[in-house]
Parts: sequence; C-alpha cells; structure tokens
Amino acid sequence: MRVYADTSVFGGVFDAEFAQASRAFFEEVGQDRLRLVVSAVVEDELRDAPASVLKVWEELKPLMESQEVTDEAVALSEAYLAAGVVGPKWKRDCLHVALATVAHCAVLVSWNFRHIVNFRKIHQYNAVNALEGYPVISIHSPLEVSGDEEEGL
Repeated sequence: MRVYADTSVFGGVFDAEFAQASRAFFEEVGQDRLRLVVSAVVEDELRDAPASVLKVWEELKPLMESQEVTDEAVALSEAYLAAGVVGPKWKRDCLHVALATVAHCAVLVSWNFRHIVNFRKIHQYNAVNALEGYPVISIHSPLEVSGDEEEGL
C-alpha cells in the first residue's frame, strides 16, 4: 500500500505523544508492509529540523518514493483553497493532500489534526477530489495505519 507521510510524522518520532505510533509506522515501512511516499515539500519543511529528525529521514531515504510537485498537484491544492477547505495560510497542508492524491496513494498519514486529519476537512478534501475527477483518499494518523499483523491490521 502506498502511503504519503507528511512532515509531522517524521517529527513525531521524537514527540512523547506520537513517538510510539510514528516508530511503529516507520517499522512497517522498513518491513516492506507499506510503501512510503514523500515529496520535496516534506524535504523542504525538514531543512531546519533537529539533527535527530534528519537522521530518521536519511535512514528512511532508501525506502522512499518521492512525488514531484507538479502543475497538476498545485492546481488541485488551489482547488482545495478555492473551496475553502482551509485558509491561504495553510496552503502547504493542501499541497500535501494534493500530492498524495495525484501520486495515487491509498492513504495520507499526518499528526496535523487541525488541517489534515480532521473529520470535516477529510470530507471537504474528498468532495473537491470528486469534483476534480480524483479518487477518494484516506487520511489518518500513523496510529490508525500501523498495527499488529495478528490483529489483522
């Protein structure tokens, strides 16, 4: 399964609240259960991250597929903004969703509960996707995506 991870998931590895689930998510990537997709936007947002976060990025780099920021993705992110999913200040959040959608990822994972992993926002993103001819994208926290195989996840 192709899964787009935004910047918050990498930082989550060192956040007390999100560390366990972030590490479990990346373990599944390392075990080839999930195909990790990122973008230049994630890499750009990580430029000033602490060395520990950059180390995680570098260790996972061989397992990543990078989605380019295309005109198609930019146009879709602008459609989200035009529909009022979020305000212009949060256009990078829209771009993450658009990049995951255009890359045909099954899931986008994030710890951003305000602008991405948000019940109302998810429906709004997918309503725009439908209007623009794109499929529905599942949006979840890493906690919801990684799990124990014995539990059937």
